[in-house]
Amino acid sequence: MSKQRLIIFDTTLRDGEQSPGASMTQAEKIRIAKMLEKMRVDVIEAGFPIASPGDFESVKAIAGIIKESTICGLARALDADIERAAEALKGANSGRIHTFIATSPIHMQNKLRMTPDQVVEQAVYAVKKARNYTDNVEFSCEDAGRSEFEFLCRVIEAAIAAGATTINIPDTVGYQIPHVFGDMVGRLIQTIPNADKAVFSVHCHNDLGLAVGNSLAAVMQGARQVECTINGLGERAGNASLEEIVMAIRTRHDVFSVETQIDTTQIVPTSRLVSSVT
Repeated sequence: MSKQRLIIFDTTLRDGEQSPGASMTQAEKIRIAKMLEKMRVDVIEAGFPIASPGDFESVKAIAGIIKESTICGLARALDADIERAAEALKGANSGRIHTFIATSPIHMQNKLRMTPDQVVEQAVYAVKKARNYTDNVEFSCEDAGRSEFEFLCRVIEAAIAAGATTINIPDTVGYQIPHVFGDMVGRLIQTIPNADKAVFSVHCHNDLGLAVGNSLAAVMQGARQVECTINGLGERAGNASLEEIVMAIRTRHDVFSVETQIDTTQIVPTSRLVSSVT
């Protein structure tokens, strides 16, 4: 049986850097990016270009150096963020803009102060704007783990129609449990009429120690991209660990209908490099 490809999206340089005391210099980020490329990571999220001039310069430098992996820049669903990400990614051999907006009731009301209709409108606007710069656009529903199912279906369908090629379902606050999260991702893929036009992705946090379990449960239900970090680095309790996900799929190839293209001989040297840098 031929296996489908699972895209490994590494966010060590973006989300990993948000863990306390783990900020990296541009030179260190470039060293890590080169190791990730050698490991054959599909997508490297190099930073959040609008966050600071340093972040912008790092993403720009990595985009100019890395040739094999796709380089991704994060952007809120705002004009300035998307323009800054596009500028940073200009020199990339393969670039991706990753734009996001919150979709849970608590975030829409208290953080964005926007109505659900306004959120859908802004999501569509951001995806269309990002598509002006690249065909490779990822859209994330921030706090999807606590969002209402019907609303998620609505905003995702609209984002795909607007041109998003990857749809990310993050468990932003590390709240989910594997069988529940897996079922939710599976239901989204089955319910959204244009779901076949995009790759579904997950980005799980480890607050309950379940980031890897949640990610693998979602893969079993049709997710074909996993966002993870070396050593599970990341804000609060960390992210899903790249090495655990890759090795679980490789070791239990009897269970998973997917495979990664990761060169597993590079896991230990990369892990050591990230440990020494952070």
